[in-house]
Amino acid sequence: MPLHRLLLAATASLFLSSLAIAQQAPAPTRPAPRPAVAPAPGQQPSAAAPRAPRAAACHNGMSFDRFLAELKQQAAAEGVSQRALAEAAPYLTYDQSIVNRDRGQRVFGQMFTEFSRNRASDGAAKNAQARIRMHAAAFARAEKEYGVPPAVIAAFWGLESSFGAELGKLHTLPSLVSLAYDCRRSEMFSKETIAALKIIDRGDLSASEMIGSWAGELGQMQFLPTHYFNYAVDYDGDGHRNLLRSAPDVIGSAANYIANGLKWRRGEPWLQEVRAPANFPWDQADLTIKLPRAKFAQLGVTYPDGRPLPNDDLPASLLLPMGRTGPAFLAYANFAAYTEWNNSLIYSTTAAYLATRIAGAPPMRQPAAPVAQLSLNELKELQQLLVRAGYNVGKVDGIMGQLSRTAVKAMQIKYGLPADSWPTAELLARMRGPGVQAQPAGLVMPAAR
Repeated sequence: MPLHRLLLAATASLFLSSLAIAQQAPAPTRPAPRPAVAPAPGQQPSAAAPRAPRAAACHNGMSFDRFLAELKQQAAAEGVSQRALAEAAPYLTYDQSIVNRDRGQRVFGQMFTEFSRNRASDGAAKNAQARIRMHAAAFARAEKEYGVPPAVIAAFWGLESSFGAELGKLHTLPSLVSLAYDCRRSEMFSKETIAALKIIDRGDLSASEMIGSWAGELGQMQFLPTHYFNYAVDYDGDGHRNLLRSAPDVIGSAANYIANGLKWRRGEPWLQEVRAPANFPWDQADLTIKLPRAKFAQLGVTYPDGRPLPNDDLPASLLLPMGRTGPAFLAYANFAAYTEWNNSLIYSTTAAYLATRIAGAPPMRQPAAPVAQLSLNELKELQQLLVRAGYNVGKVDGIMGQLSRTAVKAMQIKYGLPADSWPTAELLARMRGPGVQAQPAGLVMPAAR
């Protein structure tokens, strides 16, 4: 949430977080008062400010000041003290640049092997193992109390903030209240703003300490305020839940969220690399399809070194993040915690794979040959053709989210192609119809070990 991660991944299946600033919104039709701008870290509030926003349509033309007054009333009704509201007041300002970022954010496609090579390398695994040794007592306590293995916590910790090195540099409250006033996700961010005020009221963080990403995520696990307020725990015993600076609090809070928020199953696996035979019925490779491991064994699935899978009833799904010619994994029930944390398939698979590496698994086998990937424009064209064929792919943006992958599988079945949900030049050519030549797809070389 992490944004859940809210954003950075939205429905993208091919994840790489990047920011793109959209053009500035048009100026108001008439001059408007300038609200106080939130102070920079360590500075006092300033009178200078960006221009006021247009009255948001979803609030029936209500001005930002009126919207903020009603939001404060709602916070007070939910128990936020006047002291906390007064402390937060200098930071409850509208920032159009935050709204521009939210509307202009883009997600660029990246192959799983490429992303995991950068984020789940040998060095990343060793660094995480060192952190586990450094904070052994907190990790042991978290595993005992919540049943979440240290490797799982450490993988998220490393990916989210490089163990606290990358927390963001923007004040949280202006981001939250600006996104609350904007119409795209007003209800969600209104709740997040109130949750942030509750964190201040509880004494975990001061308003000035609330510095994080532009989208309002906080701390070394990049929690949204609602997750911070609901799942943060005081593991160092100082009376505060400080997810910015206290490693024990970070570890315990992550374990609490994973166990109770994401419903982690104590003692069960989350992801294991496997090898599927060329004659595997690829339409059975889908996160929505769960089969006993014994059934996968009957279908010829083995561990990467050829050893047989256990002949048991533990349910799993065959996950092919790059289609049938790329890496293959068995994803267990606990893998749902990863897709709930961030529903980008590439991020969630990388986080789960990194956790296996931290826990001692060997590096994954690399594809025997380069995996072809359509260009962004070709992916957009394919999505448009899928829409014309009657499928819902979500936004036509070149990002193959779950809806797009499901539609691709359906069309692969229709044309008698291997139904592995991976968009190919052959499928695109079939959907284009006769007389339209497909351009050669780009090749992505196997990632280095």
